This record gives sequence, C-alpha cells and structure tokens, in this order.
Amino acid sequence: MALGGGPLGAIIGRYPSFAAADDQDPGGGVIRHDRKCRDWPFLLLFAAFWVAMIVNSSFGFNQGNPLRLTFGLDYKGNICGSRHADPDLRELDVRYWMNPNQVYQSGLKSSHISLPDAKAICLMECPLPAEDGLNFVCDYPEGDIRLSVDDWIDRDYDYFEFLTPDMRNSSLQLQGPCYPVIFPSVNVYWSCQFITRASNVSLKHWQQMGGVSIDENMLVDKTIHNAINSKSAVLKRYVADIRKSWPVLIVCGGLLPLFLSVIWLMMIRYFVAGMPWITVVVFNALVISVTMFFYIKAGWIGHDPLTVVIGESDPYVNIGGREINHLHAASVLMTVIMILAFLTSIAIARRILIATSVLKVAAKVIGEVQALIIFPVVPFLILAIFYIFWFSAMLHLFSAGQVIKNDCNTDCCSYDLKLGRVNCDSCCGYSIHYTPHIGIAILFHFLCCYWATQFFIGCSSTVIAGSVASYYWARGEISHDIPFHTVVSSLKRLVRYSLGSVALGSLIVSIIEWVRFILETLRRRLKFVDSAHDSWFGKTVSSSSQCCLGCIDWTLKSVNRNAYIMIAITGKEFFKASALATGLIMKNVLRIGKVNVIGDVILMLGKLCVSLLCALFAFIMLDKHKYRSGQNKISSPLVPVLVSWALGYIVAKLFFAVVEMSIDTIILSFCQDTEEHQGNARYAPPLLMETLDEESELQRLAEGP
Repeated sequence: MALGGGPLGAIIGRYPSFAAADDQDPGGGVIRHDRKCRDWPFLLLFAAFWVAMIVNSSFGFNQGNPLRLTFGLDYKGNICGSRHADPDLRELDVRYWMNPNQVYQSGLKSSHISLPDAKAICLMECPLPAEDGLNFVCDYPEGDIRLSVDDWIDRDYDYFEFLTPDMRNSSLQLQGPCYPVIFPSVNVYWSCQFITRASNVSLKHWQQMGGVSIDENMLVDKTIHNAINSKSAVLKRYVADIRKSWPVLIVCGGLLPLFLSVIWLMMIRYFVAGMPWITVVVFNALVISVTMFFYIKAGWIGHDPLTVVIGESDPYVNIGGREINHLHAASVLMTVIMILAFLTSIAIARRILIATSVLKVAAKVIGEVQALIIFPVVPFLILAIFYIFWFSAMLHLFSAGQVIKNDCNTDCCSYDLKLGRVNCDSCCGYSIHYTPHIGIAILFHFLCCYWATQFFIGCSSTVIAGSVASYYWARGEISHDIPFHTVVSSLKRLVRYSLGSVALGSLIVSIIEWVRFILETLRRRLKFVDSAHDSWFGKTVSSSSQCCLGCIDWTLKSVNRNAYIMIAITGKEFFKASALATGLIMKNVLRIGKVNVIGDVILMLGKLCVSLLCALFAFIMLDKHKYRSGQNKISSPLVPVLVSWALGYIVAKLFFAVVEMSIDTIILSFCQDTEEHQGNARYAPPLLMETLDEESELQRLAEGP
C-alpha cells in the first residue's frame, strides 16, 4: 500500500483543516472526509453481550444472598445473622457446633457423617466452659420450652434446669436439646473454632452426672479448622471483604485516583521538565511503602499482624489460616517487584531527558486543547456507575447457590422440641449447593467486565486521538475560545461512526486475555494430574506458551492503541486502520522507537504511582478498628488492596491516555506528514521537530542531565 499517495494521503494531505468547508469543526476536512459506520456487527454483538450480562446479573440478584459469603448455616438451613430466619437470628451470627462427638466423627476418614451434618446453631458469641461447674448450650427454645429468644440469650442459651426427666436423659446421651460446653472455643470468621484442651472441671461434672464419654482428640480442633480454611471458604471470605470494604473502594479506587490523575496532568502541563524525575522517585518510594505494609500485615515486621480471630481471644492460642499464607506470598512478590523497580529506575536514568522532550510535546497539546484534561471525567463516571452495578451483581452471583438438605447416610438422633421426643429421621444438615451453571455465569460476568472496561477505555482513547489530530493538522491554529468543540466533535464522530470498530478492538484483547487465563487454569490442573508435566519438556512447552501469549497480548494492545488513532483520523474500519498504523510505524521505527518507548515507560511509572498510592491509602484505611473487629472485620486486606490498586490503575489509564494518546497521535501524524511531503513534515510543530531530530537528541544525551 502506498501510504503517501493512497487513501490516507487523500484524506490528510489534501484537505487541510483550516481550508475545510466545515468551519465549525477544526480539522474537519482532515477528520470528517468519507465517513461511514464501520464494523457495526460487532457493535450489535457488544449490545447483545450487555443484554446477556443484565440477564445473567438478574439471576444473581434473584438467587443470591451476600450474607452466605460471611456466615454459616445452622441445622435448620438458616443463615446465621439473618432476620428472615426462624427464629429471628439478626444478632446471632456465630455458628456453634453443639455436639463435640459429631465434630470428632466427621473428621474420621471412615465416617459417613460430614461436618455440615453435625448439629450447629447460631449464637451471639462462642461459649466457654464454666470455671467451677458445667455450662450447657441448649437448642432454640420452642415446643414445651416456654422461653423467648431474648430470655434464652439472657440465660446464656442454658435452660437445662427446665428440662423434663426424658429431656435430661437424652441430653446426657448427647442427643439434646441441651449439650455440655466441654471445649473452649474462639470466633474464627464467624464459626466457633474448638480448642483441644477440654476443661477438666466441666468434664468431671459431666461424668458425675452420668453423661456419655466425650472424645478428646485433635480431630475436634482439626476438623473445624480445615472446614474454615478450605479453598472455597477462603474465596467466599475474600469476596465478602469487597462488600465490607466498599467505602475504601470508593475512596481509594475512585475518588483518590481521580484527584491524583488530574494533579499529575496539571503538573505535566505546568511543570513538565521535572515530572519524569519526580515520577521515578515517587514510584520507588511507593513500592517500598506498599511492600513494608505487606510485611507488617504478614507479621514479619512489628507487632500488628493479621489475626483470624474475631473479638478477644486467648493470647496463648495461635490459630493461622490461608489468608496469612497468602499475605506471605504477596510480601515475597512485592519484594521481587521492589528490586525490579529499583533496577529499572537505574536503567532509564540516562534516558529521562528524551522522555522530557516527548512530554513537552504532549504538554503543548494539553495547553492548546485544555478540555482534554477534563474529558476523561466522562468515561470515569460511566465506568463508576458500571462498576457499582458489576460488583453488586458479582456478590450476588458468588452467593447464588441453593440451600439444600444433605443426603447423609448415617444414623443419628436428636431431641425434637416440636415433636416432644427423640427423632432419628432428620439428622442431616444443610449445605449451599453450587451448580456448574453458576461457575459459568461468574466467568461470563468477569468476561463482560473486562470487555466493557476495554471498550470504554478504547472510546476515551479514540476521542482524545481525534482531538489531538485536529490540533496537529490545523498547524496549531485551533482558536482558544472553542477548545471544547474539538473534543465534542471527536466524541460525536466516535458515537456516529466508530463504536463498532472500538468494540472489535476491545473484543480481540479480551479474547486473548481469556485464552491466557484458560490455558493457565489448564496448566495448573494438569500439574496435579499429569506427572509427565513435571518433565523438562513439559515445563518448557508450558512456559513458552505462556510467554508467547503474553507477547501477543502486549503487541495487540499496542496495535489497538495505534488503530484507535487511525480510526479517529481516517474513519477506516479496525483492521484497515491497524494496517495503516503498522505500516507507518514500521517505516519510521528507528526514528520514533527510541523516543516513544522511553516516554511510554515514564507514563507507565506514572500510572503505577497513582495505583500504588491508592493501595497505600487502602492499607491505611483498612487498618482502622472498624475493619479489624465486629461484623465489618475483613478476613485479609489483600483483596481490597488489590482491587483498589486495579481500580486506581484503570482510572489513571483513562486520564494518562490524554498524554499517551497525544504523543502517539502526533507521532503517527508526523510520520504521515513526512510521507506526504518527501521527508519534510509540513504541519509538525517546531517542538516536535526538535524532539525527533536525531542530532539534537544525541547532543542532549552527550551533555547528560
């Protein structure tokens, strides 16, 4: 394709904006020539995806209950802490297993009973053995027990003295309705974790009363511990942490990155010479700070590590969990990132002068088209509304399982207060049943989120590219009294002609990301079922495939960004715009590569600075008493901090696209300008010519900082 005399040349070179017939649109002759709707089938596909996401989310809203992510079920299938249960459990949010022998038996490998089948009720707090006697925890008062729930609570759940002789006899057989408190317990994530050190005083009183033998075995402790720290339980707690920490996400994932990004753009506009150095220094300081916070919460520094116990606990009891192990892994990862960040800063120190020159070009554009600083607020608000809906739907989808009575194959009996006798026909407990369809719905929900995020970022980038292209081809003659009109005109062109192309570009990136995710999931599964995978050949193939997919993903994102620029300039469909952009870059790769890459590195560090500062503030907010005790206690700061980090990065990406797309658009326009005018860019501003001139660049490098 002859770029100089082909279609692109006809659009750009022969229709200068200041000579355009459309005087209402600066750059109109360049930008608006020969436009029509492109890639519209993919816009329809994107709309269909939105409809499917809404239907998928409605299933979660109808079937889900976020309380299931935090609290357990009692033996009746009620969610602890639920006001809609029978009886009302709104203040009774701690699950307690009444029969210690059932807990022990559920831990035996040969047993048919499982922990969900062991009789559990909901209490306000975990009971403790009496110091000089024997405490009982009795079933919910009903039938012949004429006590209200409030009176039952006031009596510490003990109405043993009101039992008939038959009830007392069944209780001594560990069949209820009252059960002895023999083992101390602590509240670990809203379940009473037994501690295997039975109270000798209580056990002696129990034996004197003629109670059956109680198993004193480590399985009583271990069985509950394994259930609380299972992978599914930890995943539920991590999702529940998002719900509990929503004020932190709003501040650190929305408002704070918005403020920091605008400040960074303003500093680029008025203090461009020092920004690369400031960015590098602040980036390293923030990486070190976030790493230190991970060390503190992992218990490697100071005396304020994460605790899994809710409320007061025995200081001599140390109960760990998967969350602490995950914090240890995150601390090691952050240490590696900190070392790599420091080495990268050293490597780019001598190239920062080039980045300064590139950023000066972008600062010039922002100064002329000042609306570019404000425009990203529009996609920011759209994404904010979308994420509020998406996170709410995600919480309901993760809790959308059905509460179903277990089909247990065991013999057990318990006293039924309504029937007034021991009942051996209903000893199975309840569990939340998750079907494969729910897993598919959750994966689809994440795919929709990623595609929608990429789509909105692509739309924002395309509008910015169209505005900057108008500035370039107008030779800087855009009037200062209409800076907003350039952005508004670019937005209108996007909505009218190019939404389908942006939908296609964002879909391609989303597909590649999901292929990487699926392959990584398969690789992890095969690692456990295929011993041959541990061979040298298997590891090499796995690593190579992941590396190749990562390179393809990075390349596609770069191609997408340049394609959006050519879409904004030419109005071509996505693949043709990608070909035009790639052709221009390949012809000028040696000239612009070294200039553009170092600028991209500084911009990337800037985005990481914003997101790291969001993560740091998230740590600080989560360190308050509100999130360390009571119902708002989070299981780990890891997920809220990572979500704040991700949201901060997305917001920063929206705003930093002003500088990023300004640089890339002007460079692509410069390349085409050079092609059309025999190597001499006619429309390029003097500052850009100076930046891209090789001799002046080498001279600056020789002089040093």
